[in-house]
Amino acid sequence: MSDFPRWRYFLVAVVLVLGILYALPNIYPPLQAVQVAPTQGASLDPTAQQKVISTLQAAKLPYVNESLKHDASRGDYIVVGFANGDLQKNAADALKAGLGERYNVGFNLESTVPRWLSLFGGRAMPLGLDLQGGVRFLMAVDQSDIIDRQENRYAQDVTALLKDKKISFISVTRNATRGQGVIVVLGTAADRTAASDAIVTEYTDLAVTDGQSTGDRFVLNAVIKPNKLHDLQVNAIRQNLTTLGNRINALGVSEPVIQAQGEDHISVELAGVQDPGEAKKVIGATATLQYVAGLGEARFNGRDWLGDQTVADAVHSGNIPPDAHLYYNAENTIAYLVSKNIIASGDELVDAASGNDPQSGSPMVSVTLNSAGAAKMLDFTRENVGKPMAVVYVETSTDTKIVDGKEVRTPKTTYQVINYASINGVFSNKFQTTGLASTKAASDLALMLKGGSLAARMDIVSEGVIGPSMGQDNIDKGLKAVLLGLGLVLVAAAIYYKLFGLVADIALFFNLVVLVAVMSMIGVTLTMPGIAGIVLTLGMAIDANVLICERVREELRNGSTPLAAIRAGYEKAWATILDANVTHLIAALALTTMGSGPIKGFGVTLLIGILTSMFTSVTVTHAITALIHGGRKLKTLSV
Repeated sequence: MSDFPRWRYFLVAVVLVLGILYALPNIYPPLQAVQVAPTQGASLDPTAQQKVISTLQAAKLPYVNESLKHDASRGDYIVVGFANGDLQKNAADALKAGLGERYNVGFNLESTVPRWLSLFGGRAMPLGLDLQGGVRFLMAVDQSDIIDRQENRYAQDVTALLKDKKISFISVTRNATRGQGVIVVLGTAADRTAASDAIVTEYTDLAVTDGQSTGDRFVLNAVIKPNKLHDLQVNAIRQNLTTLGNRINALGVSEPVIQAQGEDHISVELAGVQDPGEAKKVIGATATLQYVAGLGEARFNGRDWLGDQTVADAVHSGNIPPDAHLYYNAENTIAYLVSKNIIASGDELVDAASGNDPQSGSPMVSVTLNSAGAAKMLDFTRENVGKPMAVVYVETSTDTKIVDGKEVRTPKTTYQVINYASINGVFSNKFQTTGLASTKAASDLALMLKGGSLAARMDIVSEGVIGPSMGQDNIDKGLKAVLLGLGLVLVAAAIYYKLFGLVADIALFFNLVVLVAVMSMIGVTLTMPGIAGIVLTLGMAIDANVLICERVREELRNGSTPLAAIRAGYEKAWATILDANVTHLIAALALTTMGSGPIKGFGVTLLIGILTSMFTSVTVTHAITALIHGGRKLKTLSV
């Protein structure tokens, strides 16, 4: 047909070639693998790779391949592939025992897509939890922890405010009953009035009332207002969602699904993670920094602790001054006494970046604080130049033990001093933290800090595991559903519309190819609802060809020549096809933008499928029809 432009032939050819190229990676199933990565403070030395191999050989566990890889967010890590899940499980157990605590050993899926396809950016669609297997956790946000943190913060802020206003006071403490705010004790009624005015003006979220006074003790009660408390709880959920997402991504878990559930719960789905214990470490462990005043240090020389006598006595006797904590360095060779008063912490951190100290060349993390943290850091450094300040690395995890047949989870927090040095000058929002063990340790710490700190503690209240065998069963059923649906549509079209039906069948097949290619290119996670969307798309895609074929038949019945009937069939059917698909697009957009989880996955697949089907059902079939009938004298059409 001379009325079909050559540039459209070129467009169809390019789309179909690219579709095949980017859909092809999905025929290569991923390989069961084990990932070995260094822990915080450790590095992947050259002998680690050989140690992994020797451990597997000693355990007589055959592996398919082994490689050392690097990722911008994770650093160096080793991936070893295995033929099946049993070998993968046994290998993980052997490596955990053989490598010790300096390395994290976890399950992974290794891509088997050929290198030549990867060079073009080809990648298989990531599979969702229901197809790939994995773990699902429901985590409860500790609302009492939100109150504790905010009341502690207000106690420190009110103390600083009264000092700044030069208002004499006896004490500023939290009320013994959680949620009842801060108690301020002053020496005179005039001081109480002045303090009340200052607090009300500076902290509008506090409701300040006079408390019961006795003798020369005049009391103020400052309680967090209910609307502020609600905002804190909502923001805590949001911050924890962001923090979990950042940290799980930084630790290398692919395609996590993290979303709020109700007012105080968070649901976490980690596809491909097959070990719940390892997953708990990933989502349960949190890390942050605390900047505190240093009070002294002592070093262990192999026989005794030498240095500050107060520190040495605290190590020997366990009697720690009431205003101090006793912490150690990573090797437990240096003990430190540090103040309980925190100058700044991770929740006041805006940004963190790793690098090397320009003077010493040692690894460091450059830290930027928010305005509140910067003000406190400025005040502290201004008054303490020449005195020591400690940087404490705080990591919180959950220990799980079986007691009387029941799983008992206990929060565990470890403290480690990573830097202890004198303050050389006054600084506020930007400064450097040095004293880190390696460049990898600095990079890991920066990623943790940049991910943010949890606004409130969380506990795992339920968990579920979908095994890889169940996921494979879902894949098999989904594939059968797609092939069955596609096959029935192809047969029906070919029987009813003859040659035009065969052309529609070819276009329908390419519609599936292009749909899979687009989903792979943009990284859509394939789930069971997504497979349902593909099946529905295939059923809907043939509708456009039905309209075209029926319009061609009508034109033939009205006496049009075969070529004129084809031309009119495509031209007159296009408006109806467009109208029908626009309404479908609106529904798919609503599902995509307003839905979440499985609903959103179905909507995304449907949205892409509608767009690809409009191209293949009209443009591709028109191109094939033009090639078959163009330039020929036709008496009739096989339609």
